[in-house]
Amino acid sequence: MATEQSPTFNGEVRLDHLSVLDIKGENAEKFLQGQTSAQVSLANGAFAPLTCFCTPKGRIIANGQLFRVAEHHYRLLVSATLAEKLATHLKKFAVFYRAELSVNTNIALVGAGADQGVKRAEALGLELPKSGYLHTGDEKASVLRLPFEERYLFCIEEDVPGADAALENAWRLADIRSGIAWLDEAQEDHFLPQMINWEALGGISFKKGCYTGQEVVARAHFRGQVKKRLVRASLNADALPAATETLVSDEGKSLGEVVSSAFGDQGYVELLAVVATKAIDEPLPLYLNNQPVTLESLPYAVERLDPEQLSASLMAT
Repeated sequence: MATEQSPTFNGEVRLDHLSVLDIKGENAEKFLQGQTSAQVSLANGAFAPLTCFCTPKGRIIANGQLFRVAEHHYRLLVSATLAEKLATHLKKFAVFYRAELSVNTNIALVGAGADQGVKRAEALGLELPKSGYLHTGDEKASVLRLPFEERYLFCIEEDVPGADAALENAWRLADIRSGIAWLDEAQEDHFLPQMINWEALGGISFKKGCYTGQEVVARAHFRGQVKKRLVRASLNADALPAATETLVSDEGKSLGEVVSSAFGDQGYVELLAVVATKAIDEPLPLYLNNQPVTLESLPYAVERLDPEQLSASLMAT
């Protein structure tokens, strides 16, 4: 794992673009183990693995972060546009395990920077996690620390002020600079997990047993068949590009698509995009809406990060 970067988010904001999906039941772990890319036992009440849910062809339905807030009670952080759709999809299988799924609309999600995180945690009586991927708390109130910079995401059962556009943009920008893509309904069934660097972020366990899409995901990894990768980029623009807008070569050939974007420094937009590896390796000129696109660095190496080893190292500190 890379070390934490300089903070890009300072403040506190309600995050309406995200939701939580609750999964409950004595067999909830067994149910999730057959559906998700995470080794579910790693979600032990302290470590919160990144994960994704796939089609039989290995394409991502939704990605998120999984944490256990009580015995037999898991909570999945996921895009608000996909929460209900994912719940409907998973309920077809949950019935065989007597597991219950529900989008918890009573939970407010609050993003906080370092200083505001301390204040919010003190008000809630929570201990702040010391490292990314860790969380503390219970069903009523919990806090998750995000990778790469000191940012916290609180799940709380209380009213909080509505979202602030400038602060929400700053939060999305921090996600982009962290190289973390939260897929929404526009990208459902578009990408293999590796195409959004999910294995480089510890979001895929290659040691667990079967789950939906596992054979395709594993084959792509071990045979090196991934021809597209997530990149961070910037361009001079006055408006944010929509998700799935096309990045092209100087000859107009499609080479990738936008995943997410946010306003960066004055006059610039920063984005995450899934791009053909040949455009990254050579590299080839890229354009979006006739504007040249500059590739930027990511805070992690694009190579496998074993979630079992990640969990063990974090739990040992």
